Amino acid sequence: MPTRPQTVAFDVVETLMSLEPLRDRFSDVGLAPDLVERWFDRLLRDGMALTLAGDYEPFPAVAAAALRTLARGDLDDDAIAHVLAGFHDLPAHPDVEPAMRTLAEAGISMVCLSNGTTETTTRFLEHNELTHHVDRVLSVADVHSWKPPVRVYDYALNELGHAPPEVALVAVHAFDCHGAKRAGLTTGWASRLEGHYGEVFTPADIVGRDLVEVSEQIAALPTTDTTRR
Repeated sequence: MPTRPQTVAFDVVETLMSLEPLRDRFSDVGLAPDLVERWFDRLLRDGMALTLAGDYEPFPAVAAAALRTLARGDLDDDAIAHVLAGFHDLPAHPDVEPAMRTLAEAGISMVCLSNGTTETTTRFLEHNELTHHVDRVLSVADVHSWKPPVRVYDYALNELGHAPPEVALVAVHAFDCHGAKRAGLTTGWASRLEGHYGEVFTPADIVGRDLVEVSEQIAALPTTDTTRR
């Protein structure tokens, strides 16, 4: 049984941030709106592939390259820029604010740990009036590695000054929970995106239908002498 963490680290894109408004921008440049998921899956795959090869490119560059490949090279720079500009004002999923409020009321601090840039995540939090819940924004750009290698979570622990059991990673991606679990963190997975937690991954400690259910279970975990009450 895990104990209540001092800090929850939220994944950002798809966990907190909804990509739905990008469908209109796909249509604007002649791409089918239902290609958004395929594009984001390619984006994640390519970022991970670079990491596996010992290289690194930041989120905006990988996102643009994945979009060009999806369009078979038929999009010009202006079209690419139009789609990616949609990240500037993407909404939070409806379960985000109540989940964060639940954690705050339990005395659990929150940070963001994203494959995206610090600037984009900060703007997202400001746009959705969530900054008062989040103490810090951490980006994989600082460690030059996309999630889920253990070194990404070790970097977050070092920045926060916490031991692994004192931090929980919350995400809608099973691969993210797997990586965090390998680093010794407590993990919480919300099923609203994937619907099924892949058997090839180490099971998450906490599973809920959405972030609210996950946060309620985290807040209900038993405390230890070193956990803030």
